[in-house]
Amino acid sequence: MLNMALALYGLQDAVNIATKNAEEIEIDVNKWLEDAKNEMEGVNRLEKEKGKNGKCFTWCPKWIRQFKLSKVLEKKTETFKKLEEESKKFQKVSHKVPLQDIEFLPSKEFTTSESSKVAFEQIMKALKDDNVNMIGLYGMGGVGKTTLVKEVGRRAKETQQFDEVLLATVSQNPNVIDIQDRMAESLGLHFDEKTTEGRANRLWQRLKIVKKLLVILDDVWKVVNLKEIGIPVGDAHRGCKVLLTTRRRGICSDMECQQQVFLHILSENEAWALFKINAGLRDEDFNLKTVAKKVARECQGLPIALVTVGRALRDKSTVEWEVASKQLKNSQFQHAELIEDYYIPIEDLTRYAVGYGIHQDMESIEDARQQVYVAIKTLKDCCMLLGTETEKKVKMHDLVRDVAIQIASSKEHGFMVKAGTGLKEWPMSNKSFEGCTTISLMGNKLAELPQGLVCPQLKVLLLELDYDVNVPERFFEGMKEIEVLSLKGGCLSLQSLEFSTNLQSLLLMFCKCNDLISLRKLQRLKILGFMWCDFLEELPDEIGELKELRLLDVTGCRSLRRIPVNLIGRLKKLEELLIGGSSFTGWDAVGCDSTGGMNASLTELNLLSHLAVLSLRIPRVECIPRDFVFPRLLKYDIVLGGWLFPTVSQIDFDNVEGLENIALSCDQMTSHGHGSQKDFLQRLEDVKVKSCRDIHTLFPAKWRQALNNLTSVEIAHCESLEEVFELGEAEEGINEEKELRLLSSLTRLELTWLPELKCIWKGPTRHVSLQSLVHLELLGLHKLTFIFTPHLAQSLVHLETLQIHSCSELKHLIREKDDEREIIPESLGFPKLKTLSIIDCDQMEYVFPVSVSPSLLNLEKITISYGRNLKQIFYSGEGDAHTSDGVINFPQLRKLSLSSGRSFFGPKNFTAQLPSLQELYIGGHDELGDLLAQLQGHTNLREIHITNCKGAQELMQILSGSDLQSLCFPNLCKVEINGCNKLRSLFPVAMASGLPKLESLDVQDSSQLLGVFGQDDDASPVNVEKQMVLPNLSFPEAI
Repeated sequence: MLNMALALYGLQDAVNIATKNAEEIEIDVNKWLEDAKNEMEGVNRLEKEKGKNGKCFTWCPKWIRQFKLSKVLEKKTETFKKLEEESKKFQKVSHKVPLQDIEFLPSKEFTTSESSKVAFEQIMKALKDDNVNMIGLYGMGGVGKTTLVKEVGRRAKETQQFDEVLLATVSQNPNVIDIQDRMAESLGLHFDEKTTEGRANRLWQRLKIVKKLLVILDDVWKVVNLKEIGIPVGDAHRGCKVLLTTRRRGICSDMECQQQVFLHILSENEAWALFKINAGLRDEDFNLKTVAKKVARECQGLPIALVTVGRALRDKSTVEWEVASKQLKNSQFQHAELIEDYYIPIEDLTRYAVGYGIHQDMESIEDARQQVYVAIKTLKDCCMLLGTETEKKVKMHDLVRDVAIQIASSKEHGFMVKAGTGLKEWPMSNKSFEGCTTISLMGNKLAELPQGLVCPQLKVLLLELDYDVNVPERFFEGMKEIEVLSLKGGCLSLQSLEFSTNLQSLLLMFCKCNDLISLRKLQRLKILGFMWCDFLEELPDEIGELKELRLLDVTGCRSLRRIPVNLIGRLKKLEELLIGGSSFTGWDAVGCDSTGGMNASLTELNLLSHLAVLSLRIPRVECIPRDFVFPRLLKYDIVLGGWLFPTVSQIDFDNVEGLENIALSCDQMTSHGHGSQKDFLQRLEDVKVKSCRDIHTLFPAKWRQALNNLTSVEIAHCESLEEVFELGEAEEGINEEKELRLLSSLTRLELTWLPELKCIWKGPTRHVSLQSLVHLELLGLHKLTFIFTPHLAQSLVHLETLQIHSCSELKHLIREKDDEREIIPESLGFPKLKTLSIIDCDQMEYVFPVSVSPSLLNLEKITISYGRNLKQIFYSGEGDAHTSDGVINFPQLRKLSLSSGRSFFGPKNFTAQLPSLQELYIGGHDELGDLLAQLQGHTNLREIHITNCKGAQELMQILSGSDLQSLCFPNLCKVEINGCNKLRSLFPVAMASGLPKLESLDVQDSSQLLGVFGQDDDASPVNVEKQMVLPNLSFPEAI
């Protein structure tokens, strides 16, 4: 008995220690302990019973009872011996279990936004795709990438989509052993191997036995060798998928990610909502709302900043909020190099870079410009710069800019940046400027400058002055090393620069200058610009002495009347000459102007062997000398008379008689010696044609090469135009693969009021791709019957806007079959489409097949009006793949406008889920009830407008479905009903308390309306009145 007790207590102690170490107890040990405890308790009960005073008549013991108890105890002793022997056989009492990843537990930090929803859905879709094993999520720091992939991992575990989900942080300096250890801990794997290679082999073998595996690699900064870590992927393990996060898009490409997902920053409304939650703000905190919104804006839409700052200010007083707001606004990070929301011209960066000598090894300015574009693309891919609508400008996120300025402002780099801060005086906060290498005060209106500054290391100075501020004569004396000067506004004497002989880039904008003769002293000058300088009437002859000048820009100098003869011809190294924008037009064919003074001639351009970029205006054909040949140029913009002369990249014809096709411009160009027609057309990018009555086919088949680099085509009011692109067959010897690139750069296509246009693309389209098309607008094309062939439609992966108005014969967006016997593919989709507008297209019966609907995750606005024959927006065609539950999801749709007599949103057995819908407009529908029944999940509605509709008696009951008890439209503000004669009520009584924001209710010409709220059969008027809580409703109007 004693030995048994010792064995039990010893084993129990070992179990207690293992439990404290989060180890799992072996099953046989638990069973032994349970058996042993039961036996011990049984013996104790027997001993107590035996020890009782069991006697008959107080003096005779119960011998028989005592004998039986002794026999039972004897058997227990044998049982104890067996248990004691079994306990000695246990080699261990417990084992360690794989750790549960706390990263994948539900997190309060994950707040859904439009961007995160889209990114999440794209990732989850890729995880289900058997053809995808590498997925990259990229975005700027702090945007929420880590939180999102943890949510992905949590969902993958929760749905048992993967047998194992592993997460490891890689960081800037990846430690392979740490990554291996992190994964091994999650798997319960122990390494006996000492080398990295041995551990990788062990991990490799362990992961190979996991049938379905997801590995998440967070914060990747450079290419990771998965094999070196021990992660089998691809052919080595078809069931393994890798999801990585990075700030650099290039990493996704380098790691061969088949799916690349971009995570945007939060919108202002989303940022405010997240900030309110973390700061604990309530709607009734009116005193804090204004200052809190200021603080939230300073976080610039980054979740990490919103959460951190919000939590730090939680439960703080109004005074503390005000102090925090001022500190954020006035911190050193907010002195931005560029004005907030400023679009940075890439051309400015190029001119700064050339002057500063960053690309000294480049042979030409154009080479340097390309290097700048490459650098900008790299920064975009790293999310350090943001793109804009035009490729000529970029933006920088405020927080990225703040960090950049902090780094640049260190003593090591010597930047002083106070741009766009409203300065009126020179900032004297710096006691010394001797260490400054770059000073940027652009975006201010300085009203005064110091007499002189000692800046012996200054290389770059960017200034903006008030209009009439004079630059002191000695201002530049202490800046002898300056290489780049950009001055906007003010008045400058160039004599003050006589000691700045290292100057290589001088850019003057809206500036008054005198003493231009002093330019001759700036012999190292490579770039000289007088942009929009109205004072300039004559270029000083001294400019001709600048032997190193590569770029001369006098754009917008409206007063410029004279350029001395042979000034331009002496600039032997000149590469770029820009005299556009209402500047000089006094070219003289014979070298003499009408006043008797000498003026420049176009023939001087032939003396410039390096000239590659040219912009100028020629007022009359007579200004072009006889037999003059334009030099072979890389880019140019030449205006002849009042219309644009054909250029390398742009054609603009307005009301040109006799124009039959694009080749006319080509013939004119080659007649002036600019290479072959083929060379000219291959560079064409932008085409605008308006009111040209004689044109029938804009791009004939023989000019197919003109389609290679086209980015924008706009055609309007050409009454004879029948085809835009005549495609024809590929030329002999041309590779089929290359032919697929025709129109692949086209981003914008606008065709308006072309009454004879029968087709946009004539001929086979298998050589055409619309992969870059973003905006398509068609208006007044009355003979057009279809828009896309199936092949073209399949390539529209970037289409965002589709507007089709007044195309009276248009029957299909996508022709079901064409001459090449194509059919609409099941994979057809428009993943970037945001706006769909179809108005006054009477012959159209259907818009999209249902199979397209899953791809419309970004669709925000649908407008379908005046389509007399329209039956369904989304139709069920033969062979269409349908959603299993008959539901079409439109997660981003905010505005839906349908004005068509008999149309339905989709097939009758389908419903549309519209969780983001805010505005609903319906007009002229005969089956309103059936239509509304297809629209579900729209609890965010703000406005409802219904006009001239039939077929519904209770409006909101149809909109809401069957669950009226929990029904509410918490954001509904406005309801307008007009001409709905069968309507008897708007809202069921159950909704009376679910309209807290309803402000406007306008019902007109609805003769059958009995009341706003329809009563239940058993509802008493008193109870109905109690339920009506409409605190914001103004007096409803009913006529």
